[in-house]
Amino acid sequence: MPVIAIIGAGPGLGAAVARRFGREGFSIALIARNQTKLDAMAAELAASGFTARAYAADVLTPASLEAALARAEAELGAITVLQYSPLPSRDYLKPVLEMTPELALEALQFSALGLIHSARAVLPAMRAAGSGSIILINGGTSVKARAGFAGTSVAFPAESAYGEMLHDALSDEGIRVSQLVIPGGIPQLQLANGIDGVADRIWDLHAVAGPFRTMLIPLEDGRE
Repeated sequence: MPVIAIIGAGPGLGAAVARRFGREGFSIALIARNQTKLDAMAAELAASGFTARAYAADVLTPASLEAALARAEAELGAITVLQYSPLPSRDYLKPVLEMTPELALEALQFSALGLIHSARAVLPAMRAAGSGSIILINGGTSVKARAGFAGTSVAFPAESAYGEMLHDALSDEGIRVSQLVIPGGIPQLQLANGIDGVADRIWDLHAVAGPFRTMLIPLEDGRE
């Protein structure tokens, strides 16, 4: 079975994506910090007939993140799709005049370096297979900086730059690297098909080759 690893799996978008890929025959590796919550998510997915496992890891601790991905590969098989979508700390949403070097560094570790460690963990198997997808989920500050969201305005563009470079470097190898920009909280955006519609868009990013960046809605229509 193909495998999707969802880094930053939670009861909202992560669960919706897990169900969407599960319906396509994927096994699901759920990765986030809280083992208890992950176990509950995995149990709910299993009750619906999906194969799901829970692996606790912190994206700020590269060794734990790499160990979780290695365990997922050992137990479920080579990872076919990596979704990198950890929810940024509210500390990263402080005004720019409150930004400290320490906070900026942590935000960069959370977004850009976490993605780099994750991608390097899964790419050897993807390149050997000649297929796979890496999907970044980011907010609107990945496209346009906002002084009131200083941490993500620094970190998301760095994550995006790395993802776009991977997109260009790997496109000829059958590996798709893409980014979905969601400019605001999904419930506040009042989307016609809600969170399941967003999961459908993420499935399409894996299933159909396209540009690196996709906007869920126009940036000016967002509520971030």
